[in-house]
Amino acid sequence: MLIQLIVELVVGGLCGYAAMRIMKGNASSILLNVILGVIGGIVGGIIGNLLGIGGGWISGIVLTIAGACLVVWLYRKFFLK
Repeated sequence: MLIQLIVELVVGGLCGYAAMRIMKGNASSILLNVILGVIGGIVGGIIGNLLGIGGGWISGIVLTIAGACLVVWLYRKFFLK
């Protein structure tokens, strides 16, 4: 259980970093990348389930990055002005 949590945080952080690079953001805050990546993973999973997409680890990573990009965009829209 603890190993799975650590893996999810690492993958979430990497996907958050990828989303920051895709969105041309400032990648200075590793904690912010992890938080946005994990939230993006949740959002991407929900969107994937609603659309019937998913099932594999590649589609999971793509959905996580897409969800993280959406979360980064929303974060910039509402918190950075």
